[in-house]
Amino acid sequence: MKYRMFLTVCMLALGLGSTGYLRGQQNFKDLVGPVQVGPVRQTSPMAVPFITWGGDMATFYANGGLTTRSGTIFNKQGLNLKLESGDNFIQQVRDYMSGKTPFLRGTFRMIGMASEVIGSDPRTQGVVIMQMTWSAGDHMVVRPHLKTISDLKGKTVVLQQGGPHVGMLDDILKTARLGWNDIKIIWAKELTGSPQSPAEMFRKDANIAACFVITPDMIGLCGGLQNTGSGAEGTVRGARVLVSTAELSRSIADVYVCRKDFYDENTAVVLKFVAGYFKACEEVLKLKRDYESKGSPQYMDLLRLTQSIYGKDVIPTLEEDAHGLLSDCTFVGYPGNVEFFTKKNNLHGFEAFLKSSLDLAVGQGYARQRSAFLSSGFDYSLPIFTDYLATITIQKRERFRAEVVQKEIEELSAGGALDERTIITFTINFEPNQTDFSTNRYGSEYQRVVEMADKYANAVIAIRGHSDPTKTLYDLVKAGIAKGVLQQSGSRGNYRYSFKGKPLDITETENILKLIEAGAFDGVQDYNPRQTMQAALNLSRKRAEEVRDTIIAYCRGKGLELDQSQIQAVGVGIREPFIAKPGNMEEARQNMRVEFRLIRITAEAESSTVFDF
Repeated sequence: MKYRMFLTVCMLALGLGSTGYLRGQQNFKDLVGPVQVGPVRQTSPMAVPFITWGGDMATFYANGGLTTRSGTIFNKQGLNLKLESGDNFIQQVRDYMSGKTPFLRGTFRMIGMASEVIGSDPRTQGVVIMQMTWSAGDHMVVRPHLKTISDLKGKTVVLQQGGPHVGMLDDILKTARLGWNDIKIIWAKELTGSPQSPAEMFRKDANIAACFVITPDMIGLCGGLQNTGSGAEGTVRGARVLVSTAELSRSIADVYVCRKDFYDENTAVVLKFVAGYFKACEEVLKLKRDYESKGSPQYMDLLRLTQSIYGKDVIPTLEEDAHGLLSDCTFVGYPGNVEFFTKKNNLHGFEAFLKSSLDLAVGQGYARQRSAFLSSGFDYSLPIFTDYLATITIQKRERFRAEVVQKEIEELSAGGALDERTIITFTINFEPNQTDFSTNRYGSEYQRVVEMADKYANAVIAIRGHSDPTKTLYDLVKAGIAKGVLQQSGSRGNYRYSFKGKPLDITETENILKLIEAGAFDGVQDYNPRQTMQAALNLSRKRAEEVRDTIIAYCRGKGLELDQSQIQAVGVGIREPFIAKPGNMEEARQNMRVEFRLIRITAEAESSTVFDF
């Protein structure tokens, strides 16, 4: 399980009312207060902050503990480090500005919140020297009336002020095409373990529709990632995870930042630190795989070291808590950093994150003006990387096994559980006999799909083609009357039907489909609803495939990367009409649609990889 505790202490500085929560943001510069900028005072040992997060376990491994031990990765690089807790991010910034340490440790969005402060002096301008991990263990838990993230509009959401979930919420709102003004925010004082944490406030206040929590609190609220709270054992009845970084896996990026003056004068030292961390990632992940397959004494040593550093109050157990802490993050390693910093048109790369972070910081009042920070500009072909590391290149492969995904989507649809796994859905409409779905007409929707696929890298986007049932119903009525099994009464526009003497409501689509599939209307030469229904299904699948292929071509034309296994075309036919019995062409057109569904799927459908980027 994961413990993102790094802002819990520093939020005490914000000042709380008797309610125990905050309304509105505070400028980060005001929180830091006056601080004298000074040179980095000591480089041996050199103070390096860490936070309570699984990615920092590789730092512990490379250093051998809080001080550099002989024979460790960092020691062999000629480094002498003193690791210090940076869970109080505001104090981290003060130490960084004053020269106690040349480094900042946080998420990219946290650095963005502090951008105005660190960018106030050219000596302390931030240089992002490496990405460590992506988060896979942060969650938005919702009440039953929130079916998709579009339902957030007008609702009340609680999350920790200034914490890692601010950026996550921003990503979710963008996915739903909503703004911060579309929801009501309650800012919690602490992240976890307190009556003023989002989980406890959600539990006590039924007016709060959604909360952002870490894994232990998520389990406490709903029982697990795929579960729904029953109300027993402290869970909240009907509570479930609507969005998790298990799927929204390109939202929370953990990074190290270095002061520009130190970086310029000590580039070789910074390179050794970064290369050493990459090496530690390789070795830690190998030990983790050994531990999970056959056991590993060295990995258990790392778990014990982690527990000793964080304390038993934070890491009570080794195999559940310490191991879970590491498992809740996704390492990117050397290959991921090369892509993050150097790949063009990378929607989750440095430039994209810089823009979104500064947009968020200024838009939400953490900064009064945009103060950009810098990319390291490392030459990743240097021998310190290529001659030292084992994993230099990774051939990217499709993330999902298409046949497993298709089967899972079909089972979810048939079992009525597809809505429970849907994060968001939206549609495009088409005209009768339309076969072209060009980017000229649907380009903005296609761009939205591409951005969703990139940000929600561990979710699948089902492209579901739908057909209008009018022709099938027409053939059903004609065939049924011809066979004598269907009786029609009433007047045009207000017909009533009975099947074998019993009332039949032809707007009950599921029942109508069962009768057609059972052959109830077979045998009439000129009217065959079964054949018409199959033709509609085939055409809906063809349209979905055409949309998928057009999106793939759109990405190629834009120079954007798209994992094709993440985009699955599905034919639905007439099974899910908006209007079950259209009365005119305008109503029929509402059924003529291609639907995009962002779906959470099980891990069995995913392919494994060493580093994920």
